[in-house]
Amino acid sequence: MSYSVGQVAGFAGVTVRTLHHYDEIGLLRPGARSAAGHRRYDDADLDRLQRILFYRELGFPLEEVAVLLDDPDIDPRAHLRRQHQLLSDRIERLRKMAAAVERAMEARNMGINLTPEEKFEVFGDDDPEQYQEEVEQRWGNTEAYKESQRRAASYTKEDWKRILAEGEDINNGFVALMGAGTPPESEEAMDLAEEHRQWISRNHYECGHELHTCLGRMYVSDHRFTENFDKAAPGLAIYLREAILANAERHGYEASDGS
Repeated sequence: MSYSVGQVAGFAGVTVRTLHHYDEIGLLRPGARSAAGHRRYDDADLDRLQRILFYRELGFPLEEVAVLLDDPDIDPRAHLRRQHQLLSDRIERLRKMAAAVERAMEARNMGINLTPEEKFEVFGDDDPEQYQEEVEQRWGNTEAYKESQRRAASYTKEDWKRILAEGEDINNGFVALMGAGTPPESEEAMDLAEEHRQWISRNHYECGHELHTCLGRMYVSDHRFTENFDKAAPGLAIYLREAILANAERHGYEASDGS
């Protein structure tokens, strides 16, 4: 059985002009011609076209494709093995590329949407995403985490500067109270703890008193938080925790001694 150039073009998803070009350069000459001189392709021609299109899809220039197909030392099975290996390699490269794109999309859609330069300008050497994997494992399924990520994705450099400045003002307020010898159970300290809770709710996620007490305890139980707070003043993490617990109890939440 033989096929016209139009039929072959339809089978292979190429243009008639492409098939004419392949004929003209000797890459794919039709096996026969009709009485009127029209090209007719047989099954062997279709097999060769399939191999041509495969190598073209992988980016091989036509000259190299011709050399590969016309090599007398390579039988059809060798071509299939070669194609299988090339496809496997390409699939692996595409898989890695897809994973990289997915990570980039996730970073843009669910994280801090700043350029590296802007991140450095806002956060300095403190990478806000250095514990991202751990955070996702611990809280990734919570509504608080999802809300925090949604908000973070929309914040600009100026938003982050404002948020960090507000947080620093609150910390400085606690340091001043500590320096003055004000107990963490005092009205002033509890008021500042309430401001801290509302700052979180306003900028990151809805933070009720129960969640706030959990954060306060974590500021002491996790040495990384403790060390960070205590850079401003030794003992600040413990002071903040006690003020948070006292404020929660003031608002009707009975904070237990457990974690």
